[in-house]
Amino acid sequence: MSPSWIYLIVAIVAEVVATSALKASDSFTRLVPSALTVIGYGLAFYLLALALKTIPVGIAYAVWSGVGIVAIAVIGYFVFGQALDTAALIGIGLILAGVVVLNVFSATGH
Repeated sequence: MSPSWIYLIVAIVAEVVATSALKASDSFTRLVPSALTVIGYGLAFYLLALALKTIPVGIAYAVWSGVGIVAIAVIGYFVFGQALDTAALIGIGLILAGVVVLNVFSATGH
């Protein structure tokens, strides 16, 4: 795995942590989650910028957003008790399928 893909993976993790902390920050009224939000997004965008040196922006953003959406939906369900109806689960499945197709079948970005 190339360093750019590692940067992208860590960027996604940082963004997911930051988004989860944003929810926990209660509109930036709680210090620790608010600080995690700012630091996490800063790190995420820095690492995304590094990844974009060699990964095409369309591929990187598709993976970034797809994996991030799925991860946040799962965290929302288990941590924040947010419901996922059938349509949401189907949509998440389609997003995951799209990310898999991009990474397994596309020669772009590999």
